[in-house]
Amino acid sequence: MAAGVRNPLGLVVLAFLQERPMHPYELGRLLKSRNKQKSIKYRHASLYMVVKQLHRDGYIEPQETSRAGQLPERTVYALTLSGREVLMRELRELVAVPAKEYLRFEAALALIVVLPPPEVVTLLGERLQALTERIAELREKTRARDDVEWIHLIEYEYQLALAEAEEKFVRRFRASVDSGDVGELWQGLHPS
Repeated sequence: MAAGVRNPLGLVVLAFLQERPMHPYELGRLLKSRNKQKSIKYRHASLYMVVKQLHRDGYIEPQETSRAGQLPERTVYALTLSGREVLMRELRELVAVPAKEYLRFEAALALIVVLPPPEVVTLLGERLQALTERIAELREKTRARDDVEWIHLIEYEYQLALAEAEEKFVRRFRASVDSGDVGELWQGLHPS
């Protein structure tokens, strides 16, 4: 048996099967209806691969297989005791232990001196516009809705907090670059 589930899609499958047994197609529909594909990378084919891996590792087990008419055979899976244990352990770790995540924007900042400062000001202005739109979208998503419990929107609140923090950082950084105080190295790479 495997030591854990490091794939976020695998954790979604385990979490949904904790609610009740389901077949992969139903899991995919539930994932979409709860908008989890906005937070967790999801492709239809990868869902079936993850289900196969979870079954191989003993975290889920087939409960029944049926066929309706011309539709393909559907296997309903249920969460096993070891699946429930690994789900709880992995989620506890994800919640409690901060991890280094390698973000594209952070990589761009590490290499920012390659671009001329005036261009960086323009590009950061474009990023601010995109962040402003994203923040408005996230604020709309986090508004209370009667058809969705607030806990199913919590990842949007987290994304909103991150976007607002990034917007604040980008404004401050853009102002610094725009002031012309970029240091000798950066200025030397791009003489006017």
